[in-house]
Amino acid sequence: MGDDGGRRLDEGELGAGLGRRATLVQFSSAFCQPCRATRRTLAEVAAMVDGVTHVEIDAEERLVLVRDLGIERTPTVLVLDAAGRIVRRAAGQPRRADVIAALGRAVRDVPSEAQ
Repeated sequence: MGDDGGRRLDEGELGAGLGRRATLVQFSSAFCQPCRATRRTLAEVAAMVDGVTHVEIDAEERLVLVRDLGIERTPTVLVLDAAGRIVRRAAGQPRRADVIAALGRAVRDVPSEAQ
């Protein structure tokens, strides 16, 4: 999973609330087979880790955001920290272990009282 230079996304851009500790953002398209498996993986990880939310965005319905973020294929997954900063990005179907590792980076700077 790669970096994205600290770009931030807010609830208005996502169309959903941010997770208390981190947010997994998935860009999908209707006929994308790997998107279904990615959806399951991200939902499972979000359910395992307290304070993490999974948000799925239909890339075809959000073309301006897709272009703004340079999303070139689906699925693309962004890992946001609690403030909505993009800390990791990956195109293609991620492995569960990679998602968990990326979350470790997203939540490491969260103050303990916020956890």
